Amino acid sequence: MPRPDRSPEIDAALLKAVAEHPQDLVSMVAAQLGLSRQRVHQRVQRLMAGNYLAKSGSTRPRYALGRNRRLQRSYERAGLADDRVWFADLFPLLDFLPRNILDIGQHGVTEMVNNAVDHSGATTVGVSMDCSDGCLRLEVSDDGIGIFRKITRALDLPDERLALLELSKGKLTTDPQRHSGEGIFFTSRMFDVYRIESGGLVFDHDMAYDQDLLDDGDERPGTRVVMRIATDSQRTARAVIDQFSSGPDDYSFARTVVPVRLAKVGDENLVSRSQAKRLLQRVDRFRTVVLDFADITTVGQAFADEIFRVFANAHPEVELIHVHAVSEVQQMIRRAEVLRDEQGGQLPLLK
Repeated sequence: MPRPDRSPEIDAALLKAVAEHPQDLVSMVAAQLGLSRQRVHQRVQRLMAGNYLAKSGSTRPRYALGRNRRLQRSYERAGLADDRVWFADLFPLLDFLPRNILDIGQHGVTEMVNNAVDHSGATTVGVSMDCSDGCLRLEVSDDGIGIFRKITRALDLPDERLALLELSKGKLTTDPQRHSGEGIFFTSRMFDVYRIESGGLVFDHDMAYDQDLLDDGDERPGTRVVMRIATDSQRTARAVIDQFSSGPDDYSFARTVVPVRLAKVGDENLVSRSQAKRLLQRVDRFRTVVLDFADITTVGQAFADEIFRVFANAHPEVELIHVHAVSEVQQMIRRAEVLRDEQGGQLPLLK
């Protein structure tokens, strides 16, 4: 039976110890892990090649952190504090980054660790970081119930894929006493890449496309969240929050964007009132709801009528905006709008 690869363990020990053991780094880590100095030195060479470690001197070499940074740690979930992970383990390695990137990194790590601690029921929480080649990569994982399964059970959804739809709307939490339900929504829009993998499903928010994607992922226990951002990005956490707030003097989470295609299960078409009600679940908590019809080629009359006449008449305080609708979809929407207008309702905006 092949022995497990201990390279990640050796790397983590070296990068953690280098600040306090710059001159006896190899011998100290070798003794700590019960390995030969030769084995540890091989990993030192690899880390130096990747610019994660730097060396000065030859007779008595002295090691230090390189310009690239890396961390991989596992924590016991019980009693874990999200700010401890950031300030004790990550921030000291990343304090050279621009303030806006540090703010976004802190927001992402603390929100995702807190979610794992409070919701996952996991035994351990893993955190990894890699900062190299102009990109900050962060990952938070756990071995718990899985986020999509948790949402499906809490909302009594008929299919776990619909958990992605609810997640995309925001203001979703299974523990409203302790959480606002805003963490994932805002975090997913701060990073260039934001990805949740759990139970064979993937929630993917990519800033390049500004939409949430549903893909088939590998079946895995628990939940893994991957976040990436370019270290020269000009994006700020405040700007992202402001984008979805109601105004300069009111910072309530008032605006959401809903990818309509996430209301589909499998290859079904969006034709029924029940599908429309599924799409509209909880959106009355917002003042402005942007319905994104990207990738939708057709909708049924009942589906459009339920949204743009029935719901709109019942919730005149909610501004409905539809975007990226092809002509066939626009015709169905307009048909419902005309009927609502004849009944005295207000027309939604079209962008």
